[in-house]
Amino acid sequence: MLKRTCLVIILLLGILQAFAQPATKPVGEPVLLGNDTLFTLYAGQGLFTVKERTQVISKRLTDLTSRLDFNADSITIKNDTALCVISYKGELIMAVNNNDAALSELNRQQLATNFVSIIKKTLGNSIANNSVKQLLTDVLEAVAVIILLLILIWGVNRTFRWIKYRIFHSWDKRLAKLAEKGAPVNYAHRLLPVFINLLNILRLAIIVLMIYLALPVAFLIFPWTKPIATQLLSYVVDPLKRILFALLHYIPNLLTVLVIYLFTRYIIKLVKFIAVEISNGSFVIKNFYPEWAIPTYNIVRVLLYAFMFVVIFPYLPGSDSKVFQGVTVFLGILFSFGSSSAISNMVSGIVLTYMRPYKVGDRVKVGDVTGDVIEKNLLITRVRTIKNEDVTVPNATILAGATVNYTTSSKSLGLILNTSVTIGYDVPWQQVHDLLISAAISSEGVLSEPTPFVLQTGLNDFNVAYQLNAYTDKPQQMAVLYSRIHQNIQDKFNEAGVEIMSPHYSALRDGNTIQIPDGYKPTDYKKPGFNIEKD
Repeated sequence: MLKRTCLVIILLLGILQAFAQPATKPVGEPVLLGNDTLFTLYAGQGLFTVKERTQVISKRLTDLTSRLDFNADSITIKNDTALCVISYKGELIMAVNNNDAALSELNRQQLATNFVSIIKKTLGNSIANNSVKQLLTDVLEAVAVIILLLILIWGVNRTFRWIKYRIFHSWDKRLAKLAEKGAPVNYAHRLLPVFINLLNILRLAIIVLMIYLALPVAFLIFPWTKPIATQLLSYVVDPLKRILFALLHYIPNLLTVLVIYLFTRYIIKLVKFIAVEISNGSFVIKNFYPEWAIPTYNIVRVLLYAFMFVVIFPYLPGSDSKVFQGVTVFLGILFSFGSSSAISNMVSGIVLTYMRPYKVGDRVKVGDVTGDVIEKNLLITRVRTIKNEDVTVPNATILAGATVNYTTSSKSLGLILNTSVTIGYDVPWQQVHDLLISAAISSEGVLSEPTPFVLQTGLNDFNVAYQLNAYTDKPQQMAVLYSRIHQNIQDKFNEAGVEIMSPHYSALRDGNTIQIPDGYKPTDYKKPGFNIEKD
């Protein structure tokens, strides 16, 4: 029974010990010599707190470094029942108590011996660094660094002078060859100062970088200036470290962005392949015209890239920054207000694409402009007139007005060219119809089928208005065809001895010669003269 009770008690003690919380170690304070930490104390002593105690010890050690007769072997340890006193030639440096040992893995004597070893080594190195010999050595090293820096600066300046000389020499030779070939060289002369200024900026940047890197090297030579050297190096090293770590941390997001981009790119390639095949007529989609293929591909490409940007935006570095978001919103507002007319033209261009009012190569009339369409995009349509004038018309203007297309039906129905003449009432209308139709058919570029026809559009005070209508499948030659038709009308009517009363006029016919060229008059033609009859 007693054994069982003992086993239960032992088991309970083990459980309590397993769940017992370990005592937390107090926060320590470092003992410093300059900016170097010698060791850390965790317990106070007497009326001194840990921080006050370490400050006093640090001050005593700093005072020892100023002694010219310092000897590290004069540091001794005196042990008693409660303290281990560390002193230098009888002057107290510090005391190690039992609390210090309790908070370390050593006993009091071992801990004091360890502190003495650290103090001797550190003070010995510090005093050695501050000796006259060491100081002289440090100064010579600093002078060597400065001399090396000056040599490097001289080398950089000489190198850049040689580069400038080579540029000037080769520049003159190349310009001479260009001038021999008749090429303009004034622009090249204006570019030379730009290159020289860029070289000067690069030279100054290299010199400044060399000086900046030489300063930490010089400051590292002297012990009391090492913190300055560390600070100067941190200005360069810390940003580079942050950039490197940021790049390393961004690799997973970068891979995600790359996958999204590649997926979108190959989808766009597939859409482009389909669009090109439809445009070439390789396969047909019902109610989808081939000329719609490429514009539709461009629209789909823009939408896919926009969707891709929306998806990858959260993975961009700094995308969650308020500054980044504010700049994005600001640029969006500027784009919205500054490109309203451009957006209007783009929307109009998309609408015109699917309305199909014209295509490249068509002869059209837009407002007062008549010519051939030579370019069509989302913003503008460019028309070349018969005078070789290139007129740029915004798509919004075209959508807001009427557009006449002379080409659309010219191949299937034929474009009707029409012109009007006025003929006197004394000429039979059948003869006028025959003459006009004959003039049209004899004009090169006018179709004989469908047959030209004539409309009588008016019975005026002194003449009859006839309108000739002729078919052609060459709308790009409209101006030339009208000229040929007018020439043939004059020839046909002159040959038939019929006057064209355009512009109309009134005249007393007796005594007047007929109004046709002399070459068309009969050889026995006589001027009628005035006839007076008396009743």
